[in-house]
Amino acid sequence: MKSLLRLSVSAAAFACFTHVALAQAQDPVDVTGNKTGQPEEIRPAGVAAKKETSTKKAEPAKKTNDPAAWEKDSIHKLAVMEIKIAGRTEFVMFELFPKAAPLTVANFTSNCEANAYKGVAFHRAIDHYLVQTGDPLTADDSKRNEWGTGGNDKTVPGEFKLPHQNGSVAMARRDDASNPQHRSNGYQFYFALGNMTGLDGKYTVFGQVVSGLDVLQDIAKTPVDSNDCPLQRIEVKSLKVGDHRGPLVVLHQAGIGRKRYTVPSSAKGPFTRFLESIW
Repeated sequence: MKSLLRLSVSAAAFACFTHVALAQAQDPVDVTGNKTGQPEEIRPAGVAAKKETSTKKAEPAKKTNDPAAWEKDSIHKLAVMEIKIAGRTEFVMFELFPKAAPLTVANFTSNCEANAYKGVAFHRAIDHYLVQTGDPLTADDSKRNEWGTGGNDKTVPGEFKLPHQNGSVAMARRDDASNPQHRSNGYQFYFALGNMTGLDGKYTVFGQVVSGLDVLQDIAKTPVDSNDCPLQRIEVKSLKVGDHRGPLVVLHQAGIGRKRYTVPSSAKGPFTRFLESIW
């Protein structure tokens, strides 16, 4: 399986094979450029069709994926990412799942508390597939040729309980050959925007977008170079994690089936909270 990182080839060689491989297969790329023939559809391990029984027991109410319908006393760990794109500011919010990926969520939260993501850029964008960010090297435009190779000074054990779906948040990692244990990169993460079921059980999914999916889809459509790196700088201004109680409030509809929600006060800066208090 191709890794979401490109760490050991020259920038020139990498640019050539990455563009061809992704255009043909829409699969992640490893540092060798070799294809594995991974099928597009894979049933997650342990998931099988269940036979209907003659007697059905009453099932408990299922947890809703609609943040506006979250129970008022429920607590959700939310990450709020402020993005600067094309001169405007956008927000993307995603829920973290510490029960399914405790080590990954703890590491990600620690990164956020240390402001490790402030000023980094989106360094990979593939329409209908993914967008990727988190590389510390992307904070420096002069290191553009190295973007996508940073963050491996820290790794996290893989936690493969959650499958990929549209809007899933997952950690990037090095290729299988140099990383047989499938340990995650300590910083880089990506948002799934297409069919990535072939990565189930191989990359750690630790979150799910609850607001701003259309923003990520816009980023995925931005013009890119031969390394799938956006030509314009799309920067993370801030990324904060906090516990949110109760439902999110719908701010407005951003299209059919796409709701925008208010950003929790805990994720807003002091200046923003001050303006809202006097408005």
